[in-house]
Amino acid sequence: MSAIAAARGRAYVPLLVTSALLVAMFSAGSVQYEGFFSGQVLLNLLIDNAFLLVVAIGMTFVVLAGGIDLSVGAMAALSTMISAWLVEQHGWPPLLVIPLVLAVGTGAGLAMGWVIHSFEIQPFIVTLAGMFLARGLCYTISIDSISLTDPAYVAFAQTRIALPGGLFVSPSVLIAVGVLVIAFVVLHYTRLGRNVYALGGNEQSARLMGLPVGRTKIAVYAVSGFCSALGGVLLTFYMLSGYGLHAVGLELDAIAAVVIGGTLLTGGSGYLLGTLLGVLVLGLIQTVISFQGTLSSWWTRIVVGGLLFVFILLQRLIVGRRKV
Repeated sequence: MSAIAAARGRAYVPLLVTSALLVAMFSAGSVQYEGFFSGQVLLNLLIDNAFLLVVAIGMTFVVLAGGIDLSVGAMAALSTMISAWLVEQHGWPPLLVIPLVLAVGTGAGLAMGWVIHSFEIQPFIVTLAGMFLARGLCYTISIDSISLTDPAYVAFAQTRIALPGGLFVSPSVLIAVGVLVIAFVVLHYTRLGRNVYALGGNEQSARLMGLPVGRTKIAVYAVSGFCSALGGVLLTFYMLSGYGLHAVGLELDAIAAVVIGGTLLTGGSGYLLGTLLGVLVLGLIQTVISFQGTLSSWWTRIVVGGLLFVFILLQRLIVGRRKV
C-alpha cells in the first residue's frame, strides 16, 4: 500500500508544480504592474482562452490514452469556415449550423480513431493527414476571411454575464467550464474514463484484461474531434469570422497546456484540473508580456518552449522513479 501511495504522490507533483508556477507568476505580475492584481484579470484569462480550454480537454483524453491529435487546430479553423460560409453566404440559421459543425468534427474524430485502430497506424501520421485535409477544406470554401454579421453571433459575442464585485465573464466561459465538469465526471466516474486510463497505462495489459481497447481508442478521438469543433464554434464567436488561418498552432498550444498541466505524454496519468491550470499558465504568460509592453509576442513561444522542456524533464524523472 505504501508503494501505491508513493506512486500516487509522485503523480501529483507536476500538478503541484503547475499550481505553484501559476501563483508565483500572478504574484510577480501583481507586484510589478499596476492593475494586475485583479479578479477580472484572472477571468479574462478564461474569456480569451475558452476555446483553447475546450480543445485542450479533448486533447487530454487522447494523451491519457497514449495517443496524440495534430488535427485539432485545423478542425477548429474548418468549424469557423463552415459556420461563416453557411450563415453569411447561404443564410442558414445558427441553430442548424452549430450542430452540423459539431457532427462534422465528431465524425472526423471517429474516422481518424477507426483508421488508427483498424490499420494500426501511428496517431501522429493519421492526425497529421487529418490536419492537412481540414486546412485544405478551409481553402476550398474560401481563401479569404468571411466576416460574421449575423445578429445571433454578434449578440452572443457581446454578451457579458455579471458576477459579484463588478466582475463578468462571457457565455463561452460557461460553456468551457460546463465541458470541463462533464469531462471530469466521464474520466473519473464512468467505465469509459477507467478504460482511457488503463489504455494509456499499458495497452497490452488492457487487452489481456478484456477491456474494449478498440472502442476506447476510437471514442477518445471522437471526443477530441467534438471538442475541437466546439472550440472552433467558440472561436467563431470570439473572432466573429471564419478564416483558414485561424487557430494555426492551436494543436501545439493544446498539447503544451496538457503537458504543463501534468499529463504524461506516455499516457495513463494526468488530471483535467492540470489541463485547466496549464491553459491559465499559457494565458498568464501572454498577459504578463502584454502588461510589460516592450516585448515581442514571440516571447510567449520562447517562454512556453522553456516550460515544456522543464515539464518534460520532470515527467521523465517521475516515470524513471516509477520504473525503479
